Amino acid sequence: MDAKISKAAQLFDRFKAAFTRNDFLTCTSLLSDLKVMLTEFPGLPPLYQESPTAVHELTLARDIFEHAVVLSVKIEDQDAFERDFLQLKPYYTDTRAVIAPSSQEYPILGLNLLRLLVQNRIAEFHTELELLSPEALENPCINHAVELEQSFMEGAYNRVLSARQAVPHETYVYFMDLLAKTVRDEIAGCSEKAYDYLSLQHAKQILMFSSDQELEEYVREDHPEWEIRNGCVYFQKVKESAPSKEIPSLQLINQTLGYARELERIV
Repeated sequence: MDAKISKAAQLFDRFKAAFTRNDFLTCTSLLSDLKVMLTEFPGLPPLYQESPTAVHELTLARDIFEHAVVLSVKIEDQDAFERDFLQLKPYYTDTRAVIAPSSQEYPILGLNLLRLLVQNRIAEFHTELELLSPEALENPCINHAVELEQSFMEGAYNRVLSARQAVPHETYVYFMDLLAKTVRDEIAGCSEKAYDYLSLQHAKQILMFSSDQELEEYVREDHPEWEIRNGCVYFQKVKESAPSKEIPSLQLINQTLGYARELERIV
């Protein structure tokens, strides 16, 4: 084995050991070193130089970037996720004829779709979807994201929230929690416009919380302007209503008639 590949593989083994014991600080440090080492491999994108070690280089680099994507989810860093996914993507699109498919490809592609949905980047979501093969679209991980997007667009928020209990991969939980918060915020915004108050039971049902404690925590952290008292949620402590402005109807009528007379003169 090439010395550079051997050194990178040994460092990657240390990374995986730290990852297994949830030592994400060490993982982040080792990942930076691994990425620097990968720059010395000529067989990787964008060069793709043919060599006896090219397949090994590509396979090792793909494994590293796949772990980097999962690490970004573990540490809840969406910016790092986007960077690492963009570095990983060429290994799924440009090297199919060179290295064997990865078992993590569809879960990670589905995870990226879920991220775009959470960030409300719907146009990019559909662009990524168009690039997938029919086989990929049938995969449960991809299909999960597609069904979520459809439910979200239809306003079927109950299906979005219930999907949290049936994620196809453990890494999806982080983004599903973010999506659930987005959905609850949307429901909360509609509710406070439609009602002055709701009973705790109805508010809990609408926002799909399983206990009063979860509802109270949500109100305390996200909607301090709401008030819980006498078994009800009051959406505003002081209901503010903007003063209505009187429409100057007589003035508008006179202006309209004046315009009509001017038009008659022109004709």
